[in-house]
Amino acid sequence: MNNKQQYSSADFDKTPTQIQVNIPEKLIHKDVEKTGQKEAYSNERKHPVAFVDLPSKTINMTIGGLIPGGTSNKHRHSYETVLFVLEGEGHSEINGKKVEWQEGDAVYIPVWAWHQHFNHSKTNSAKYLACENAALLQNLGNLAIREEI
Repeated sequence: MNNKQQYSSADFDKTPTQIQVNIPEKLIHKDVEKTGQKEAYSNERKHPVAFVDLPSKTINMTIGGLIPGGTSNKHRHSYETVLFVLEGEGHSEINGKKVEWQEGDAVYIPVWAWHQHFNHSKTNSAKYLACENAALLQNLGNLAIREEI
């Protein structure tokens, strides 16, 4: 049963005057790359993905990896993504536009844009931190959608 308070436009007068602080028990996810691995998800996407398991209701974070010479599947989604490149160099194709990246760069993926990531190195992996607003969209009514080809 959902115990969350639901509001409608008729409840505008119930807008609180203060924010209630809610400190969850879990404030840290240790060793994300080992403990956050989702093998089935990674296998479907053809590259390793580790999920950050924290109680954020608006932001998702994952650590993605591209094996030497590897690529991700071509995909798009209804949420924005900002990638921060932790290691390596490569490029992303975003709606037909090639965007070169290397360690220390940030890359923006717009809503519903087809995109795919490529690791240029034949010997070293590439790694990035992906920050997305998928959780926000899911909590607004299952509005986060992903499509792959």
